[in-house]
Amino acid sequence: MNTLMNMDPWSIFDDMLGGSAFRRMRARAAGRFPPVNVFLDDNAVLIDLELPGKTAKDVELTLEPQAVVIADKPAPVADGESGAATEPVRPAWSRRIELPFRVNAEKANAKFTDGILRVELPKTETEGVRKIAIAG
Repeated sequence: MNTLMNMDPWSIFDDMLGGSAFRRMRARAAGRFPPVNVFLDDNAVLIDLELPGKTAKDVELTLEPQAVVIADKPAPVADGESGAATEPVRPAWSRRIELPFRVNAEKANAKFTDGILRVELPKTETEGVRKIAIAG
């Protein structure tokens, strides 16, 4: 049974007003954690995430050719009877940030300080314009 103390605030409004507007607002708010700032310049992209109460061990960072995925590292769930750890559950949150250019994975770095994760991703050094001969 739900009591007022253990209910989600969005579900309280939804129950009181019975509208789908609160369901949509709840879904939007759930997809926006953690807050993120992305800064671009000609040479790199800088990403800051606010993660209060988290440490570097709690976060997983995956770099793709033109995207970065930052997620909560899922903890293994203990089996109720034996207490043994089973497979990890889905992450509680995940942010995928598409990048407007390819980044150099070898020069990328991330630092966690005072609840802020800062990810620096330098641009790859690409070749200039190149002409290609057409066969035939």
